[in-house]
This record gives sequence, C-alpha cells and structure tokens, in this order.
Amino acid sequence: MEDIIKVIHDAAGILERVAGVTDSDGTVIACTNASRVGSVDKLASEIFTSEDLFAVTGKTTYRKFGSDETPEYVCFIEGTDHNSQTQLELLSNWMSAALRDGNKDSDREALLKNILLENELPGDIPLKAREYRIPYAALRVVYLVRIKEENSLDCLEIMKSLFPNRKMDHVLAMDEENIVLVKEFYRDELSQVDALADNILATLNSESMSSVFIGIGMPAETLKDCAKSYREASLALTVGGIFSQDNYIMRYDSLGLGRLIYQLPPTLCHMFLDEVFPEGSYEALDHETLVTIDKFFENNLNGSETSRQLFVHRNTLVYRLDKVEKITALDLRTFDDAVLFKLASMVRQYLEFLEKDSTSAPSSKWWRN
Repeated sequence: MEDIIKVIHDAAGILERVAGVTDSDGTVIACTNASRVGSVDKLASEIFTSEDLFAVTGKTTYRKFGSDETPEYVCFIEGTDHNSQTQLELLSNWMSAALRDGNKDSDREALLKNILLENELPGDIPLKAREYRIPYAALRVVYLVRIKEENSLDCLEIMKSLFPNRKMDHVLAMDEENIVLVKEFYRDELSQVDALADNILATLNSESMSSVFIGIGMPAETLKDCAKSYREASLALTVGGIFSQDNYIMRYDSLGLGRLIYQLPPTLCHMFLDEVFPEGSYEALDHETLVTIDKFFENNLNGSETSRQLFVHRNTLVYRLDKVEKITALDLRTFDDAVLFKLASMVRQYLEFLEKDSTSAPSSKWWRN
C-alpha cells in the first residue's frame, strides 16, 4: 500500500484531473484529492467483482490492476475521454510496476534475513543472490541496532532514510527490538566503520529520542559470511552490556577479556573467585574504595594522576590501597596482583549478569539500566 500511496503522491504533481485507488470493497486508499481518502466508491466495488478490466460510469473511468494478472485494486480518474483512459492506463501500469518492485524488495529482505539467521543452504546463496541481483562477493559489515520496542518503527524509517541505496545497503527489521544494517564498503573505506556507527547513534538519538545500542561485526568477504558478522555483532552487544555498560557502540574485535570470560562455564568462574578472594573479602570493600580502585585502573596504576582526579591527597590513596591489600591480600600497586584483581572483578560481573538474566524476562535480558 505504501508503494501505491507514493505513486499517487507523485502523480498529483503531474495530473490535472483527480485520480485515486480503491481496494476491493471500494474504499479509497489513495487519491490526489486527499479529502476523498477513506470514503467509499460503490461503483468501484461493483467494477472489481465484474469481469471487465475497464469501465466508464458517469464522469469517471475505472480500471482494475494488481502486481500480476490477478486484480487487487481499482484505479479511477475523473473524465471519460480518450486522454482520461490513456492517463488511467499509464497510472495503473505505474502502480502495478511499483507493487512488483515492492514484492521483490520483500522477497529480497526475506532472503537476507534467512542468510543472517543461517536458514539458507550455503550452496543456494550464490544462486538466489544472483536472482535478486545482490552481489555475492562484496565486502560488507553488519551493524546490529538494538532499540526499545515502542520506538522500533520510527527507528526503522529513520534508518531507511539514512541508507536509501538498496543495491549496496540493506536495512532489515529482525524483530521488534533489533534492526540490522548490512553495509557494503570498499576496502579503503573500512576506516569509516566507527564513524558510521557514531552517525547512526547520533541520528537515532536525536530524531527518535530512543535508547540505542549498536553492535558491529567483522567485515565479511561474501554474502554467506554475513551470518558470521551478524553473530559477532550480536555477541558484541551482549558482552558489551556486561562489561562496558557506559558504551553505546561495541565492536566485536574490541571486546578484550570480556569475550574470553563470557565463554567460561560458571562453575569454573566460581572456582576462580574462591581462589582469588577470601570468603567475604570483596563484599567488605566499601563503595568509596571500589571507586578508588576503578579510577586507579583507569589511570594505568598511576597513583599521582588517580589522587588528582579523585581530589584526595596521595597519602589518602596509599591508605585506601593498603586497606584493599589488607582485606583481599592483593597489592594493586603490583602488576600481577592488579591484573588478578581486575580479572576477578570482571568474572564477578559476568556471574552477576547470569544470575540476573536467569530471573528476568527474556525480552529484557539485553537491556541495561
């Protein structure tokens, strides 16, 4: 229907006569005279059920049309002369072509979704890609945009307007919360991958006022490999949601230790924590001390810079680090103990995520507060 409305909108600037389209019941769904949209043309419904393709009634000419040989709609135009009939035939053919193109777009989207979800046989992908004129061997990056359900339709339209080139860029709504962009790049453009994600985030935040998170997979050399890039983008969002909650854009190749920890079984994680932290030691660290530790790590164990950013005297920082060593038996001023503490802290985050995820609803498992 959107294709029909667009054609009528474009035709309004060309035609001097009123023209429009009705459904099988005679309800006007698009018209160059907007006031007639929603009204009922009983003659159109009678013509639709008749065997005639053309009909001239009173001051109006009608013609049935569809995306193939089966009529789906009735097109009408004011006037009964030869020019009216010619314009009506051109208009209905225009809309038939638009419907066929729209159906092809839908079939193309369905194919791409099946490829991303690995529902297509690898051997069939090159043949089907050729059928829908999608280059098989092309460098592509998959972006997975996760949004809140109530804003998904707005974000989808914004994304489609951002990437109107349907031959190179494919925007797909995977479900109510996830939109995928399969973006084709030239090799010398790969440095723009992050900048494009920044642009998507800024545009969606400003135009839809949504909370948006973007996962980026690795470049795929062929259409078949886009499924792997899609999995990587999804994993980037999941792992980023655990270990990088302040980030809105996550790249698969920048997940670091988080990707390794995410693959560990919970039993092994619990054993590791029991070895690093004496029972109850981590819980004994107060909020102020934990903030100090985080800032100390952010500054690469630089005590002077940490005390400056925390607005505390260096002796105060030393006192807090001594306190940590007394409670946990780990001296964060030494590299080995600092690495061990950092790794154990990330393992705790992962276990907390698993515990929270097991008690939350499936639809909310990806969201961060």
